[in-house]
Amino acid sequence: MERLQYDVVDVFTDTAFAGNPLAVVQGADGLDTRQLQAIAREFHLSETAFPLEPSEAEAAGGATYALRIFTPDTELPFAGHPSIGTAWLLAQQGRVAPGTIVQACGAGLLPLTVSPDGGPVELTGGTPTSGPPLDAEEHLSLLGLGRAHLDDVAPPLIVGTGIPFVVLPVRASALNECRPDTNGLREVHRRLHTNGVYVVALDLEAQAVRARMFAGDIGIVEDPATGSAALALGVWLASSGLVPGDGDHGVTIEQGLEMGRASVLRLRVVTEDGSAVRCLVAGQAVHVASGSIRVPE
Repeated sequence: MERLQYDVVDVFTDTAFAGNPLAVVQGADGLDTRQLQAIAREFHLSETAFPLEPSEAEAAGGATYALRIFTPDTELPFAGHPSIGTAWLLAQQGRVAPGTIVQACGAGLLPLTVSPDGGPVELTGGTPTSGPPLDAEEHLSLLGLGRAHLDDVAPPLIVGTGIPFVVLPVRASALNECRPDTNGLREVHRRLHTNGVYVVALDLEAQAVRARMFAGDIGIVEDPATGSAALALGVWLASSGLVPGDGDHGVTIEQGLEMGRASVLRLRVVTEDGSAVRCLVAGQAVHVASGSIRVPE
Protein backbone atom coordinates (compact mmCIF):
# COMPACT_ATOMS: atom_id res chain seq x y z
CA MET A 1 0.00 0.00 0.00
CA GLU A 2 1.52 3.32 -1.09
CA ARG A 3 2.08 5.82 1.72
CA LEU A 4 3.44 9.36 2.01
CA GLN A 5 5.51 10.86 4.79
CA TYR A 6 4.06 13.75 6.74
CA ASP A 7 5.10 16.07 9.55
CA VAL A 8 3.01 18.27 11.80
CA VAL A 9 4.48 21.59 12.91
CA ASP A 10 2.98 24.30 15.10
CA VAL A 11 3.46 27.69 13.46
CA PHE A 12 3.73 31.20 14.93
CA THR A 13 4.96 29.78 18.20
CA ASP A 14 8.08 28.23 19.71
CA THR A 15 5.99 26.11 22.10
CA ALA A 16 4.56 22.75 21.10
CA PHE A 17 0.77 22.52 21.13
CA ALA A 18 0.35 26.27 20.74
CA GLY A 19 0.22 28.33 17.55
CA ASN A 20 -1.46 27.02 14.41
CA PRO A 21 -0.91 23.33 13.57
CA LEU A 22 0.05 22.46 10.00
CA ALA A 23 0.39 19.11 8.27
CA VAL A 24 3.13 19.03 5.61
CA VAL A 25 2.88 16.02 3.28
CA GLN A 26 5.85 15.31 1.02
CA GLY A 27 6.19 13.26 -2.15
CA ALA A 28 2.69 14.03 -3.43
CA ASP A 29 3.74 15.19 -6.92
CA GLY A 30 1.83 12.41 -8.66
CA LEU A 31 -1.47 12.98 -6.84
CA ASP A 32 -4.42 14.81 -8.33
CA THR A 33 -6.49 17.53 -6.68
CA ARG A 34 -9.14 15.09 -5.44
CA GLN A 35 -6.50 13.00 -3.65
CA LEU A 36 -4.82 16.05 -2.10
CA GLN A 37 -8.18 17.31 -0.86
CA ALA A 38 -8.96 13.91 0.65
CA ILE A 39 -5.70 13.96 2.62
CA ALA A 40 -6.41 17.49 3.88
CA ARG A 41 -9.90 16.43 4.93
CA GLU A 42 -8.38 13.50 6.83
CA PHE A 43 -6.04 15.74 8.83
CA HIS A 44 -8.87 18.27 9.32
CA LEU A 45 -6.49 21.05 10.31
CA SER A 46 -7.02 24.60 9.14
CA GLU A 47 -4.50 23.85 6.38
CA THR A 48 -2.47 20.99 4.96
CA ALA A 49 0.48 21.82 2.69
CA PHE A 50 2.04 19.82 -0.14
CA PRO A 51 5.53 20.96 -1.26
CA LEU A 52 6.10 19.87 -4.84
CA GLU A 53 8.71 20.14 -7.56
CA PRO A 54 8.24 23.43 -9.42
CA SER A 55 7.17 23.41 -13.05
CA GLU A 56 9.70 24.40 -15.69
CA ALA A 57 8.18 27.87 -15.88
CA GLU A 58 8.19 28.25 -12.09
CA ALA A 59 11.79 27.08 -11.85
CA ALA A 60 12.78 29.48 -14.64
CA GLY A 61 11.20 32.25 -12.57
CA GLY A 62 13.37 31.36 -9.59
CA ALA A 63 11.07 29.04 -7.62
CA THR A 64 12.77 26.79 -5.07
CA TYR A 65 9.64 24.63 -4.83
CA ALA A 66 5.91 24.82 -5.44
CA LEU A 67 3.33 24.66 -2.67
CA ARG A 68 -0.32 23.62 -2.82
CA ILE A 69 -2.42 24.47 0.23
CA PHE A 70 -5.75 22.92 1.24
CA THR A 71 -8.25 23.53 4.00
CA PRO A 72 -10.59 20.64 4.85
CA ASP A 73 -12.98 21.91 2.15
CA THR A 74 -11.04 23.77 -0.53
CA GLU A 75 -7.71 24.71 -2.07
CA LEU A 76 -6.26 28.16 -1.32
CA PRO A 77 -4.02 30.08 -3.72
CA PHE A 78 -1.91 31.26 -0.81
CA ALA A 79 -1.79 31.22 2.99
CA GLY A 80 0.68 32.45 5.57
CA HIS A 81 1.12 29.76 8.19
CA PRO A 82 1.48 26.92 5.61
CA SER A 83 4.10 28.96 3.73
CA ILE A 84 6.12 29.74 6.85
CA GLY A 85 5.70 26.29 8.40
CA THR A 86 6.69 24.44 5.22
CA ALA A 87 9.78 26.57 4.66
CA TRP A 88 10.82 26.12 8.29
CA LEU A 89 10.37 22.34 8.13
CA LEU A 90 12.24 21.95 4.83
CA ALA A 91 15.13 23.97 6.26
CA GLN A 92 15.19 21.77 9.36
CA GLN A 93 15.33 18.70 7.13
CA GLY A 94 18.16 20.17 5.04
CA ARG A 95 15.98 20.32 1.91
CA VAL A 96 16.43 24.09 1.56
CA ALA A 97 19.29 26.27 2.75
CA PRO A 98 18.94 29.27 5.08
CA GLY A 99 18.63 32.58 3.30
CA THR A 100 16.16 33.70 0.65
CA ILE A 101 14.07 31.04 -1.07
CA VAL A 102 11.10 31.41 -3.43
CA GLN A 103 7.77 29.60 -3.18
CA ALA A 104 5.55 29.16 -6.23
CA CYS A 105 1.84 29.13 -5.39
CA GLY A 106 -1.48 30.34 -6.69
CA ALA A 107 -0.59 33.92 -5.71
CA GLY A 108 2.63 33.82 -7.73
CA LEU A 109 6.30 33.63 -6.74
CA LEU A 110 6.68 34.69 -3.11
CA PRO A 111 10.04 35.14 -1.35
CA LEU A 112 10.72 33.79 2.12
CA THR A 113 13.73 34.47 4.31
CA VAL A 114 14.78 31.44 6.36
CA SER A 115 16.86 32.03 9.47
CA PRO A 116 19.67 29.62 10.34
CA ASP A 117 19.48 27.23 13.30
CA GLY A 118 15.71 26.90 13.35
CA GLY A 119 15.00 30.60 13.74
CA PRO A 120 11.95 32.42 12.39
CA VAL A 121 10.89 32.53 8.75
CA GLU A 122 9.69 35.77 7.12
CA LEU A 123 7.23 35.69 4.22
CA THR A 124 6.72 38.50 1.72
CA GLY A 125 3.09 38.72 0.63
CA GLY A 126 1.86 39.38 -2.88
CA THR A 127 0.72 42.69 -4.32
CA PRO A 128 -1.28 44.71 -1.75
CA THR A 129 -4.91 45.40 -2.69
CA SER A 130 -7.48 47.57 -0.91
CA GLY A 131 -11.17 48.17 -1.53
CA PRO A 132 -13.61 50.92 -0.50
CA PRO A 133 -14.87 51.32 3.10
CA LEU A 134 -17.53 48.89 4.31
CA ASP A 135 -20.44 49.44 6.66
CA ALA A 136 -19.47 47.64 9.87
CA GLU A 137 -23.03 46.75 10.91
CA GLU A 138 -23.34 43.48 8.99
CA HIS A 139 -20.14 41.93 10.32
CA LEU A 140 -20.72 43.22 13.85
CA SER A 141 -24.14 41.59 13.86
CA LEU A 142 -22.82 38.28 12.50
CA LEU A 143 -20.22 38.24 15.28
CA GLY A 144 -22.80 38.90 18.00
CA LEU A 145 -21.45 42.41 18.51
CA GLY A 146 -22.99 45.88 18.35
CA ARG A 147 -21.98 49.39 17.37
CA ALA A 148 -20.62 50.02 20.89
CA HIS A 149 -17.95 47.33 20.29
CA LEU A 150 -16.59 49.09 17.20
CA ASP A 151 -13.35 51.05 17.26
CA ASP A 152 -14.07 53.95 14.92
CA VAL A 153 -10.38 54.70 14.35
CA ALA A 154 -10.94 53.70 10.70
CA PRO A 155 -13.65 51.88 8.71
CA PRO A 156 -13.52 48.18 7.79
CA LEU A 157 -11.99 47.43 4.40
CA ILE A 158 -11.54 44.43 2.13
CA VAL A 159 -7.75 44.13 1.86
CA GLY A 160 -5.17 41.49 1.06
CA THR A 161 -1.85 40.45 -0.44
CA GLY A 162 -2.99 37.34 -2.30
CA ILE A 163 -6.32 36.48 -0.71
CA PRO A 164 -8.77 39.09 0.62
CA PHE A 165 -10.05 39.59 4.16
CA VAL A 166 -12.36 42.04 5.85
CA VAL A 167 -10.41 43.85 8.59
CA LEU A 168 -12.78 44.97 11.36
CA PRO A 169 -11.39 47.16 14.21
CA VAL A 170 -13.02 46.66 17.62
CA ARG A 171 -12.46 47.60 21.23
CA ALA A 172 -10.31 45.09 23.15
CA SER A 173 -13.24 43.89 25.29
CA ALA A 174 -15.10 42.78 22.16
CA LEU A 175 -12.65 39.99 21.38
CA ASN A 176 -13.96 37.84 24.22
CA GLU A 177 -17.57 38.59 23.32
CA CYS A 178 -17.56 37.34 19.71
CA ARG A 179 -20.28 34.76 19.05
CA PRO A 180 -20.00 34.08 15.32
CA ASP A 181 -22.96 33.12 13.16
CA THR A 182 -21.12 30.58 11.03
CA ASN A 183 -23.77 30.23 8.33
CA GLY A 184 -24.25 33.97 8.09
CA LEU A 185 -20.51 34.59 7.79
CA ARG A 186 -20.28 31.92 5.10
CA GLU A 187 -22.95 33.65 3.05
CA VAL A 188 -21.53 37.15 3.39
CA HIS A 189 -18.02 36.04 2.51
CA ARG A 190 -19.29 34.19 -0.54
CA ARG A 191 -20.98 37.41 -1.61
CA LEU A 192 -17.92 39.57 -0.91
CA HIS A 193 -15.44 36.96 -2.23
CA THR A 194 -13.42 37.18 0.99
CA ASN A 195 -11.81 34.45 3.08
CA GLY A 196 -12.83 35.71 6.49
CA VAL A 197 -13.06 38.63 8.87
CA TYR A 198 -9.98 39.66 10.86
CA VAL A 199 -11.26 41.19 14.08
CA VAL A 200 -8.51 43.41 15.52
CA ALA A 201 -8.01 45.41 18.71
CA LEU A 202 -5.28 48.00 18.21
CA ASP A 203 -2.72 49.47 20.57
CA LEU A 204 -0.77 51.47 18.02
CA GLU A 205 1.26 53.32 20.63
CA ALA A 206 2.69 49.95 21.69
CA GLN A 207 2.76 48.72 18.06
CA ALA A 208 0.65 45.78 19.19
CA VAL A 209 -2.57 44.12 18.01
CA ARG A 210 -4.83 41.41 19.43
CA ALA A 211 -6.77 39.54 16.76
CA ARG A 212 -9.23 36.77 15.96
CA MET A 213 -9.97 35.43 12.47
CA PHE A 214 -13.39 33.99 11.67
CA ALA A 215 -13.32 32.15 8.36
CA GLY A 216 -15.62 32.29 5.42
CA ASP A 217 -16.40 29.28 3.27
CA ILE A 218 -13.19 27.27 3.82
CA GLY A 219 -14.23 24.52 6.23
CA ILE A 220 -13.22 26.03 9.58
CA VAL A 221 -14.89 28.52 11.92
CA GLU A 222 -11.90 30.20 13.56
CA ASP A 223 -8.18 30.12 12.83
CA PRO A 224 -5.62 30.41 15.66
CA ALA A 225 -2.94 32.22 13.60
CA THR A 226 -3.46 33.64 10.13
CA GLY A 227 -0.42 34.96 8.29
CA SER A 228 -2.37 36.03 5.21
CA ALA A 229 -4.79 38.03 7.38
CA ALA A 230 -1.86 39.62 9.20
CA LEU A 231 -0.51 40.73 5.83
CA ALA A 232 -3.97 42.11 4.99
CA LEU A 233 -3.89 44.03 8.26
CA GLY A 234 -0.70 45.69 7.06
CA VAL A 235 -2.51 46.93 3.96
CA TRP A 236 -5.41 48.17 6.11
CA LEU A 237 -3.10 50.07 8.47
CA ALA A 238 -1.49 51.86 5.54
CA SER A 239 -4.75 52.50 3.68
CA SER A 240 -6.28 53.89 6.88
CA GLY A 241 -3.36 56.23 7.56
CA LEU A 242 -2.54 54.49 10.83
CA VAL A 243 1.16 54.06 10.03
CA PRO A 244 3.40 56.79 8.58
CA GLY A 245 3.20 57.21 4.82
CA ASP A 246 6.83 56.35 4.16
CA GLY A 247 8.98 53.78 5.93
CA ASP A 248 9.21 50.27 7.34
CA HIS A 249 6.87 49.75 10.28
CA GLY A 250 6.68 46.80 12.68
CA VAL A 251 3.63 45.47 14.56
CA THR A 252 3.33 42.47 16.88
CA ILE A 253 0.08 40.51 16.60
CA GLU A 254 -1.24 38.10 19.23
CA GLN A 255 -3.90 35.68 18.02
CA GLY A 256 -5.43 32.39 19.14
CA LEU A 257 -5.60 33.20 22.85
CA GLU A 258 -9.34 32.57 23.05
CA MET A 259 -8.81 29.15 21.44
CA GLY A 260 -6.04 28.09 23.82
CA ARG A 261 -3.54 28.29 20.92
CA ALA A 262 -1.47 31.39 21.75
CA SER A 263 0.28 32.67 18.62
CA VAL A 264 2.64 35.56 17.85
CA LEU A 265 2.96 37.06 14.36
CA ARG A 266 5.51 39.76 13.49
CA LEU A 267 4.16 42.07 10.82
CA ARG A 268 6.16 44.57 8.77
CA VAL A 269 4.52 47.15 6.53
CA VAL A 270 6.64 49.03 3.98
CA THR A 271 4.92 52.22 2.83
CA GLU A 272 5.53 54.77 0.12
CA ASP A 273 3.42 57.88 -0.42
CA GLY A 274 0.79 56.68 2.03
CA SER A 275 0.26 53.22 0.54
CA ALA A 276 1.53 49.76 1.43
CA VAL A 277 4.00 48.62 -1.22
CA ARG A 278 5.11 45.47 0.61
CA CYS A 279 3.85 43.53 3.64
CA LEU A 280 5.84 40.81 5.39
CA VAL A 281 5.00 38.47 8.24
CA ALA A 282 7.41 36.40 10.30
CA GLY A 283 7.01 33.61 12.80
CA GLN A 284 8.65 30.73 14.57
CA ALA A 285 7.68 27.06 14.30
CA VAL A 286 8.16 23.86 16.28
CA HIS A 287 7.93 20.21 15.20
CA VAL A 288 5.34 18.07 17.01
CA ALA A 289 4.67 14.88 15.01
CA SER A 290 5.64 12.78 12.01
CA GLY A 291 4.40 9.64 10.34
CA SER A 292 2.96 8.24 7.15
CA ILE A 293 -0.45 8.47 5.55
CA ARG A 294 -2.09 6.22 2.99
CA VAL A 295 -2.47 7.55 -0.53
CA PRO A 296 -6.18 7.90 -1.42
CA GLU A 297 -7.32 5.74 -4.33
